[in-house]
Amino acid sequence: MTLLVFVGSLLGAMAVGVPVAFSLMFCGVVLMWFMGMFNSQIIAQNMIAGADTFTLLAIPFFILAGELMNSGGLSRRIIDFAIACVGHIRGGLGIVAIVAALIMSSISGSAAADTAALAAILIPMMAKAGYNVPRSGGLIAAGGIIAPVIPPSMAFIVFGVAANVSITKLFMAGIFPGFLMGVSLIITWLIVARKDNVQPLPKASAKERVTATGRAAWALGMPVIILGGIKAGVVTPTEAAVVAAAYALFVGLFIYRELKVSDLMHVFLSAAKTTAVIMFLVCAALVSSWLITAANIPAEITGYIEPLIDNPKILMFAIMILVLVVGTALDLTPTILILTPVLMPIIKQAGIDPVYFGVLFIMNNSIGLITPPVGVVLNVVSGVARIPLGRVTAGVWPFLLAETIVLFLLVLFPDLVLVPASWLH
Repeated sequence: MTLLVFVGSLLGAMAVGVPVAFSLMFCGVVLMWFMGMFNSQIIAQNMIAGADTFTLLAIPFFILAGELMNSGGLSRRIIDFAIACVGHIRGGLGIVAIVAALIMSSISGSAAADTAALAAILIPMMAKAGYNVPRSGGLIAAGGIIAPVIPPSMAFIVFGVAANVSITKLFMAGIFPGFLMGVSLIITWLIVARKDNVQPLPKASAKERVTATGRAAWALGMPVIILGGIKAGVVTPTEAAVVAAAYALFVGLFIYRELKVSDLMHVFLSAAKTTAVIMFLVCAALVSSWLITAANIPAEITGYIEPLIDNPKILMFAIMILVLVVGTALDLTPTILILTPVLMPIIKQAGIDPVYFGVLFIMNNSIGLITPPVGVVLNVVSGVARIPLGRVTAGVWPFLLAETIVLFLLVLFPDLVLVPASWLH
């Protein structure tokens, strides 16, 4: 009955238009009232405790790093570097989009920020070259959602805090699956774009490639510093976020000189607004998380799926399908915060590696960002490139299918996550 009260109050609040953070608080209040333990101090204490976590400091700094990267010219130089390398290949601009997405994913960790930068620069170029515009928008949206899977990932930070799982291990485990997502998109793009009557870009000379590499060197050095520092144990993920923000600020101001002192207030304000939204969600969700545990909801759910506990792969398939369905209606962060405290006890009872589950769980939630009807990243592409949302949605389906196939291949073959992670850790 407590499960019904929790789900009913949460979905009911969201159905009438209550923001997700307030819906989480509301369902917590309803659960407390149902269990006869209402106490407003519990809400306040858990919200304060939710924000009072050193690890969560990484979120505002990685958000700031992404804002500085886009404003300071790092994103554009990464795209120019990719164009110089593969832009001349037939279908090359699509490959450029994915190569640039992979590099930018290892810097900002924000799907929306990466997608906005790629769409603003590449979609006009792809339209001029003769590519199908909605399909190009769909490709860039699908490439943008690699950001939560490849470190540094804000989604991994939120999941790691909520599930009490090592963020460093999650970072290392996400590298190869993120790369597989990129490869699947390139293969799919080369298949579906064959019919486009395109004009390939002229092949860059060796000198032009060297020049493009030199111009992008400072931007390309950023993921090396972040991941290398974490891997070597020199910095924690939280400290790496501070280094990333400082590095992006320095490069934008003094190396590329595209970031002006007068721009900083706007950049800081934008990062602060995004941080406030995410942190309020985290605080509200931890109230619900505490009450989910107090109400013993995981045990209730375990009772329903007990036949699957002894078969981890079937259990993972069932959970992934559940998350895919939920991801069509909720954004990434709320889905992580709502489902993590419910699912983690079940995962542990079934003997599934929490890091492996975390990677697939975040990948699944990322796919939700390009899944109608919500499709946050689809809305980003639509707004930035001025393409009707319905046309972007139609263009994304081949790439959505490709990434979903990769997800379920990882369910079938867990070693595709665990073995590369063991090499990198």
